[in-house]
Amino acid sequence: MINSKSTFNIIAISILCLSVAMLSEGQASPFLLQFDRWEMLLPSIGISAMHMQLLHNGMVIMFDRTDFGTSNVSLPGGVCRYDPTDTAVKFDCSAHSVLYDVVSNTFRPLQVQTDTWCSSGAVLPNGTLVQTGGYNDGERAARTFTPCGYSETCDWIEFPQYLSQRRWYATNQILPDGRIIVVGGRRQFNFEFFPRHSSRSRSSRFEFLRETSDGSNENNLYPFIHLLPDGNLFVFANTRSIVFDYKRNRVVKEFPEIPGGDPRNYPSSGSSILFPLDETNGTDVQVEIMVCGGSPRGGFSRGFTRATSTCGRLKLSDQNPSWEMETMPLPRVMGDMLLLPTGDVIIVNGAGTGTAGWEKARDPVIQPLIYHPFDRLFSVMSTPTRPRMYHSSAVLLPDGRVLVGGSNPHVYYNFTNVEYPTDLSLEAYSPPYLSFTSDPIRPKILTSDKVLGYKRLFNIDFSIPQFLTVDLLSVRIVAPSFTTHSFAMNQRMVILNLLSVTRDQLTNSYRVNVLGPSTAEIAPPGYYMMFLVHAGIPSSAAWVQIE
Repeated sequence: MINSKSTFNIIAISILCLSVAMLSEGQASPFLLQFDRWEMLLPSIGISAMHMQLLHNGMVIMFDRTDFGTSNVSLPGGVCRYDPTDTAVKFDCSAHSVLYDVVSNTFRPLQVQTDTWCSSGAVLPNGTLVQTGGYNDGERAARTFTPCGYSETCDWIEFPQYLSQRRWYATNQILPDGRIIVVGGRRQFNFEFFPRHSSRSRSSRFEFLRETSDGSNENNLYPFIHLLPDGNLFVFANTRSIVFDYKRNRVVKEFPEIPGGDPRNYPSSGSSILFPLDETNGTDVQVEIMVCGGSPRGGFSRGFTRATSTCGRLKLSDQNPSWEMETMPLPRVMGDMLLLPTGDVIIVNGAGTGTAGWEKARDPVIQPLIYHPFDRLFSVMSTPTRPRMYHSSAVLLPDGRVLVGGSNPHVYYNFTNVEYPTDLSLEAYSPPYLSFTSDPIRPKILTSDKVLGYKRLFNIDFSIPQFLTVDLLSVRIVAPSFTTHSFAMNQRMVILNLLSVTRDQLTNSYRVNVLGPSTAEIAPPGYYMMFLVHAGIPSSAAWVQIE
């Protein structure tokens, strides 16, 4: 522990870093100091990143759809895709999926055979991405991608007609037993599982989705689903939310409707996150959901109505949960919400008027927000160069940056004579905690266990220029999300129980003794990014597998 004038200066600088453009509800007065930044990574990856998934080898798989037309990147080796049922190009030598290597900032094309438009995904415990559904000949397909080295030739494997129902605008959630539940889709008021029990497996009815449909406007597609510590699912659709026991197919509890009456799901397209699950308080794990943005009811058919500016917080662990409403400085529809390693929430991408859909939105909201849950304050952050609206996406990277791409509000690829051209670029956003001013108190993970067990002790060795106090240190695991259409599926953070910290005088490094997550309901088996956070400044992540 350090007590000195230099420590005071470090803390003061850190406070400045984390206080950029701090706003109370509804305010919009920017601060002069900005410690965050945007970086253009690649002007074109050849496709528009409609769907994104970070893999445990540090690469990001992205894809759009096969019926956009010919993309701007060719399939390798002169390979072409022939699909007699494709609605745009039946003989197509271009790629509609890429594998992006974060470290080298390069990509290679991948081949998808059937249409992945508006599909869903989740990662199995072994690290294989399972991607389900889409449109046309892809609506019942399941696809898998098993990570390999960048120079290797792993690619998509497709299982046509694997699903029992068409899954277009569905949501996937990994479960404690390692299965994936696939919920909903257009006019699909049911759910099913991957892998299926047998070839005769059928879907199960889910009347809540039928009840929450606004007819032709729907507003219940891509339902927000979060796995709860008791093993049940939180499901939000339109304006309603429930706790759902998928094993017995019954609603355990229904919560009050979110105030205001504005729908929050596609095409009104707000977003949702599950706040970090904190295991440092023993078995008393608090559970809270946040839903932000959307569009007024009927907005899809009425034109360019002003987006919703409110967020709702619902603390499920309260005896009688009720929504607590807050107001964003900027109204937003189609925003992407991601948990940062600090536990703060970034809201990026989106529009100020309209809804999701072809040519349905205007007034792009370029500035991201960072929400600080403890203080209930918003920060308006630095502005990127590109507007990103319909069909944009974002994921958290292991180095703490946010990868942002996509945006195509058109039926096909369209780059000229339109107000918002199809965007093929990739950008990275660096939050204030990555500023060089925080380097003196930034931890660096040296070694750690690669495989973690439930309720089992493990160690992390780390270095840090100036260690302040153990009270400012935490260990957090983050499940990488499958992000599309304003929802980061399967995203979750668990704050682990830190037992002790010791210092090695010889190497001037530290060892932290940590307890693994308590249950598979808290942290389903699979790969996680593990961050050390010290005085609000995160390390780069180390990958760990929980089993």
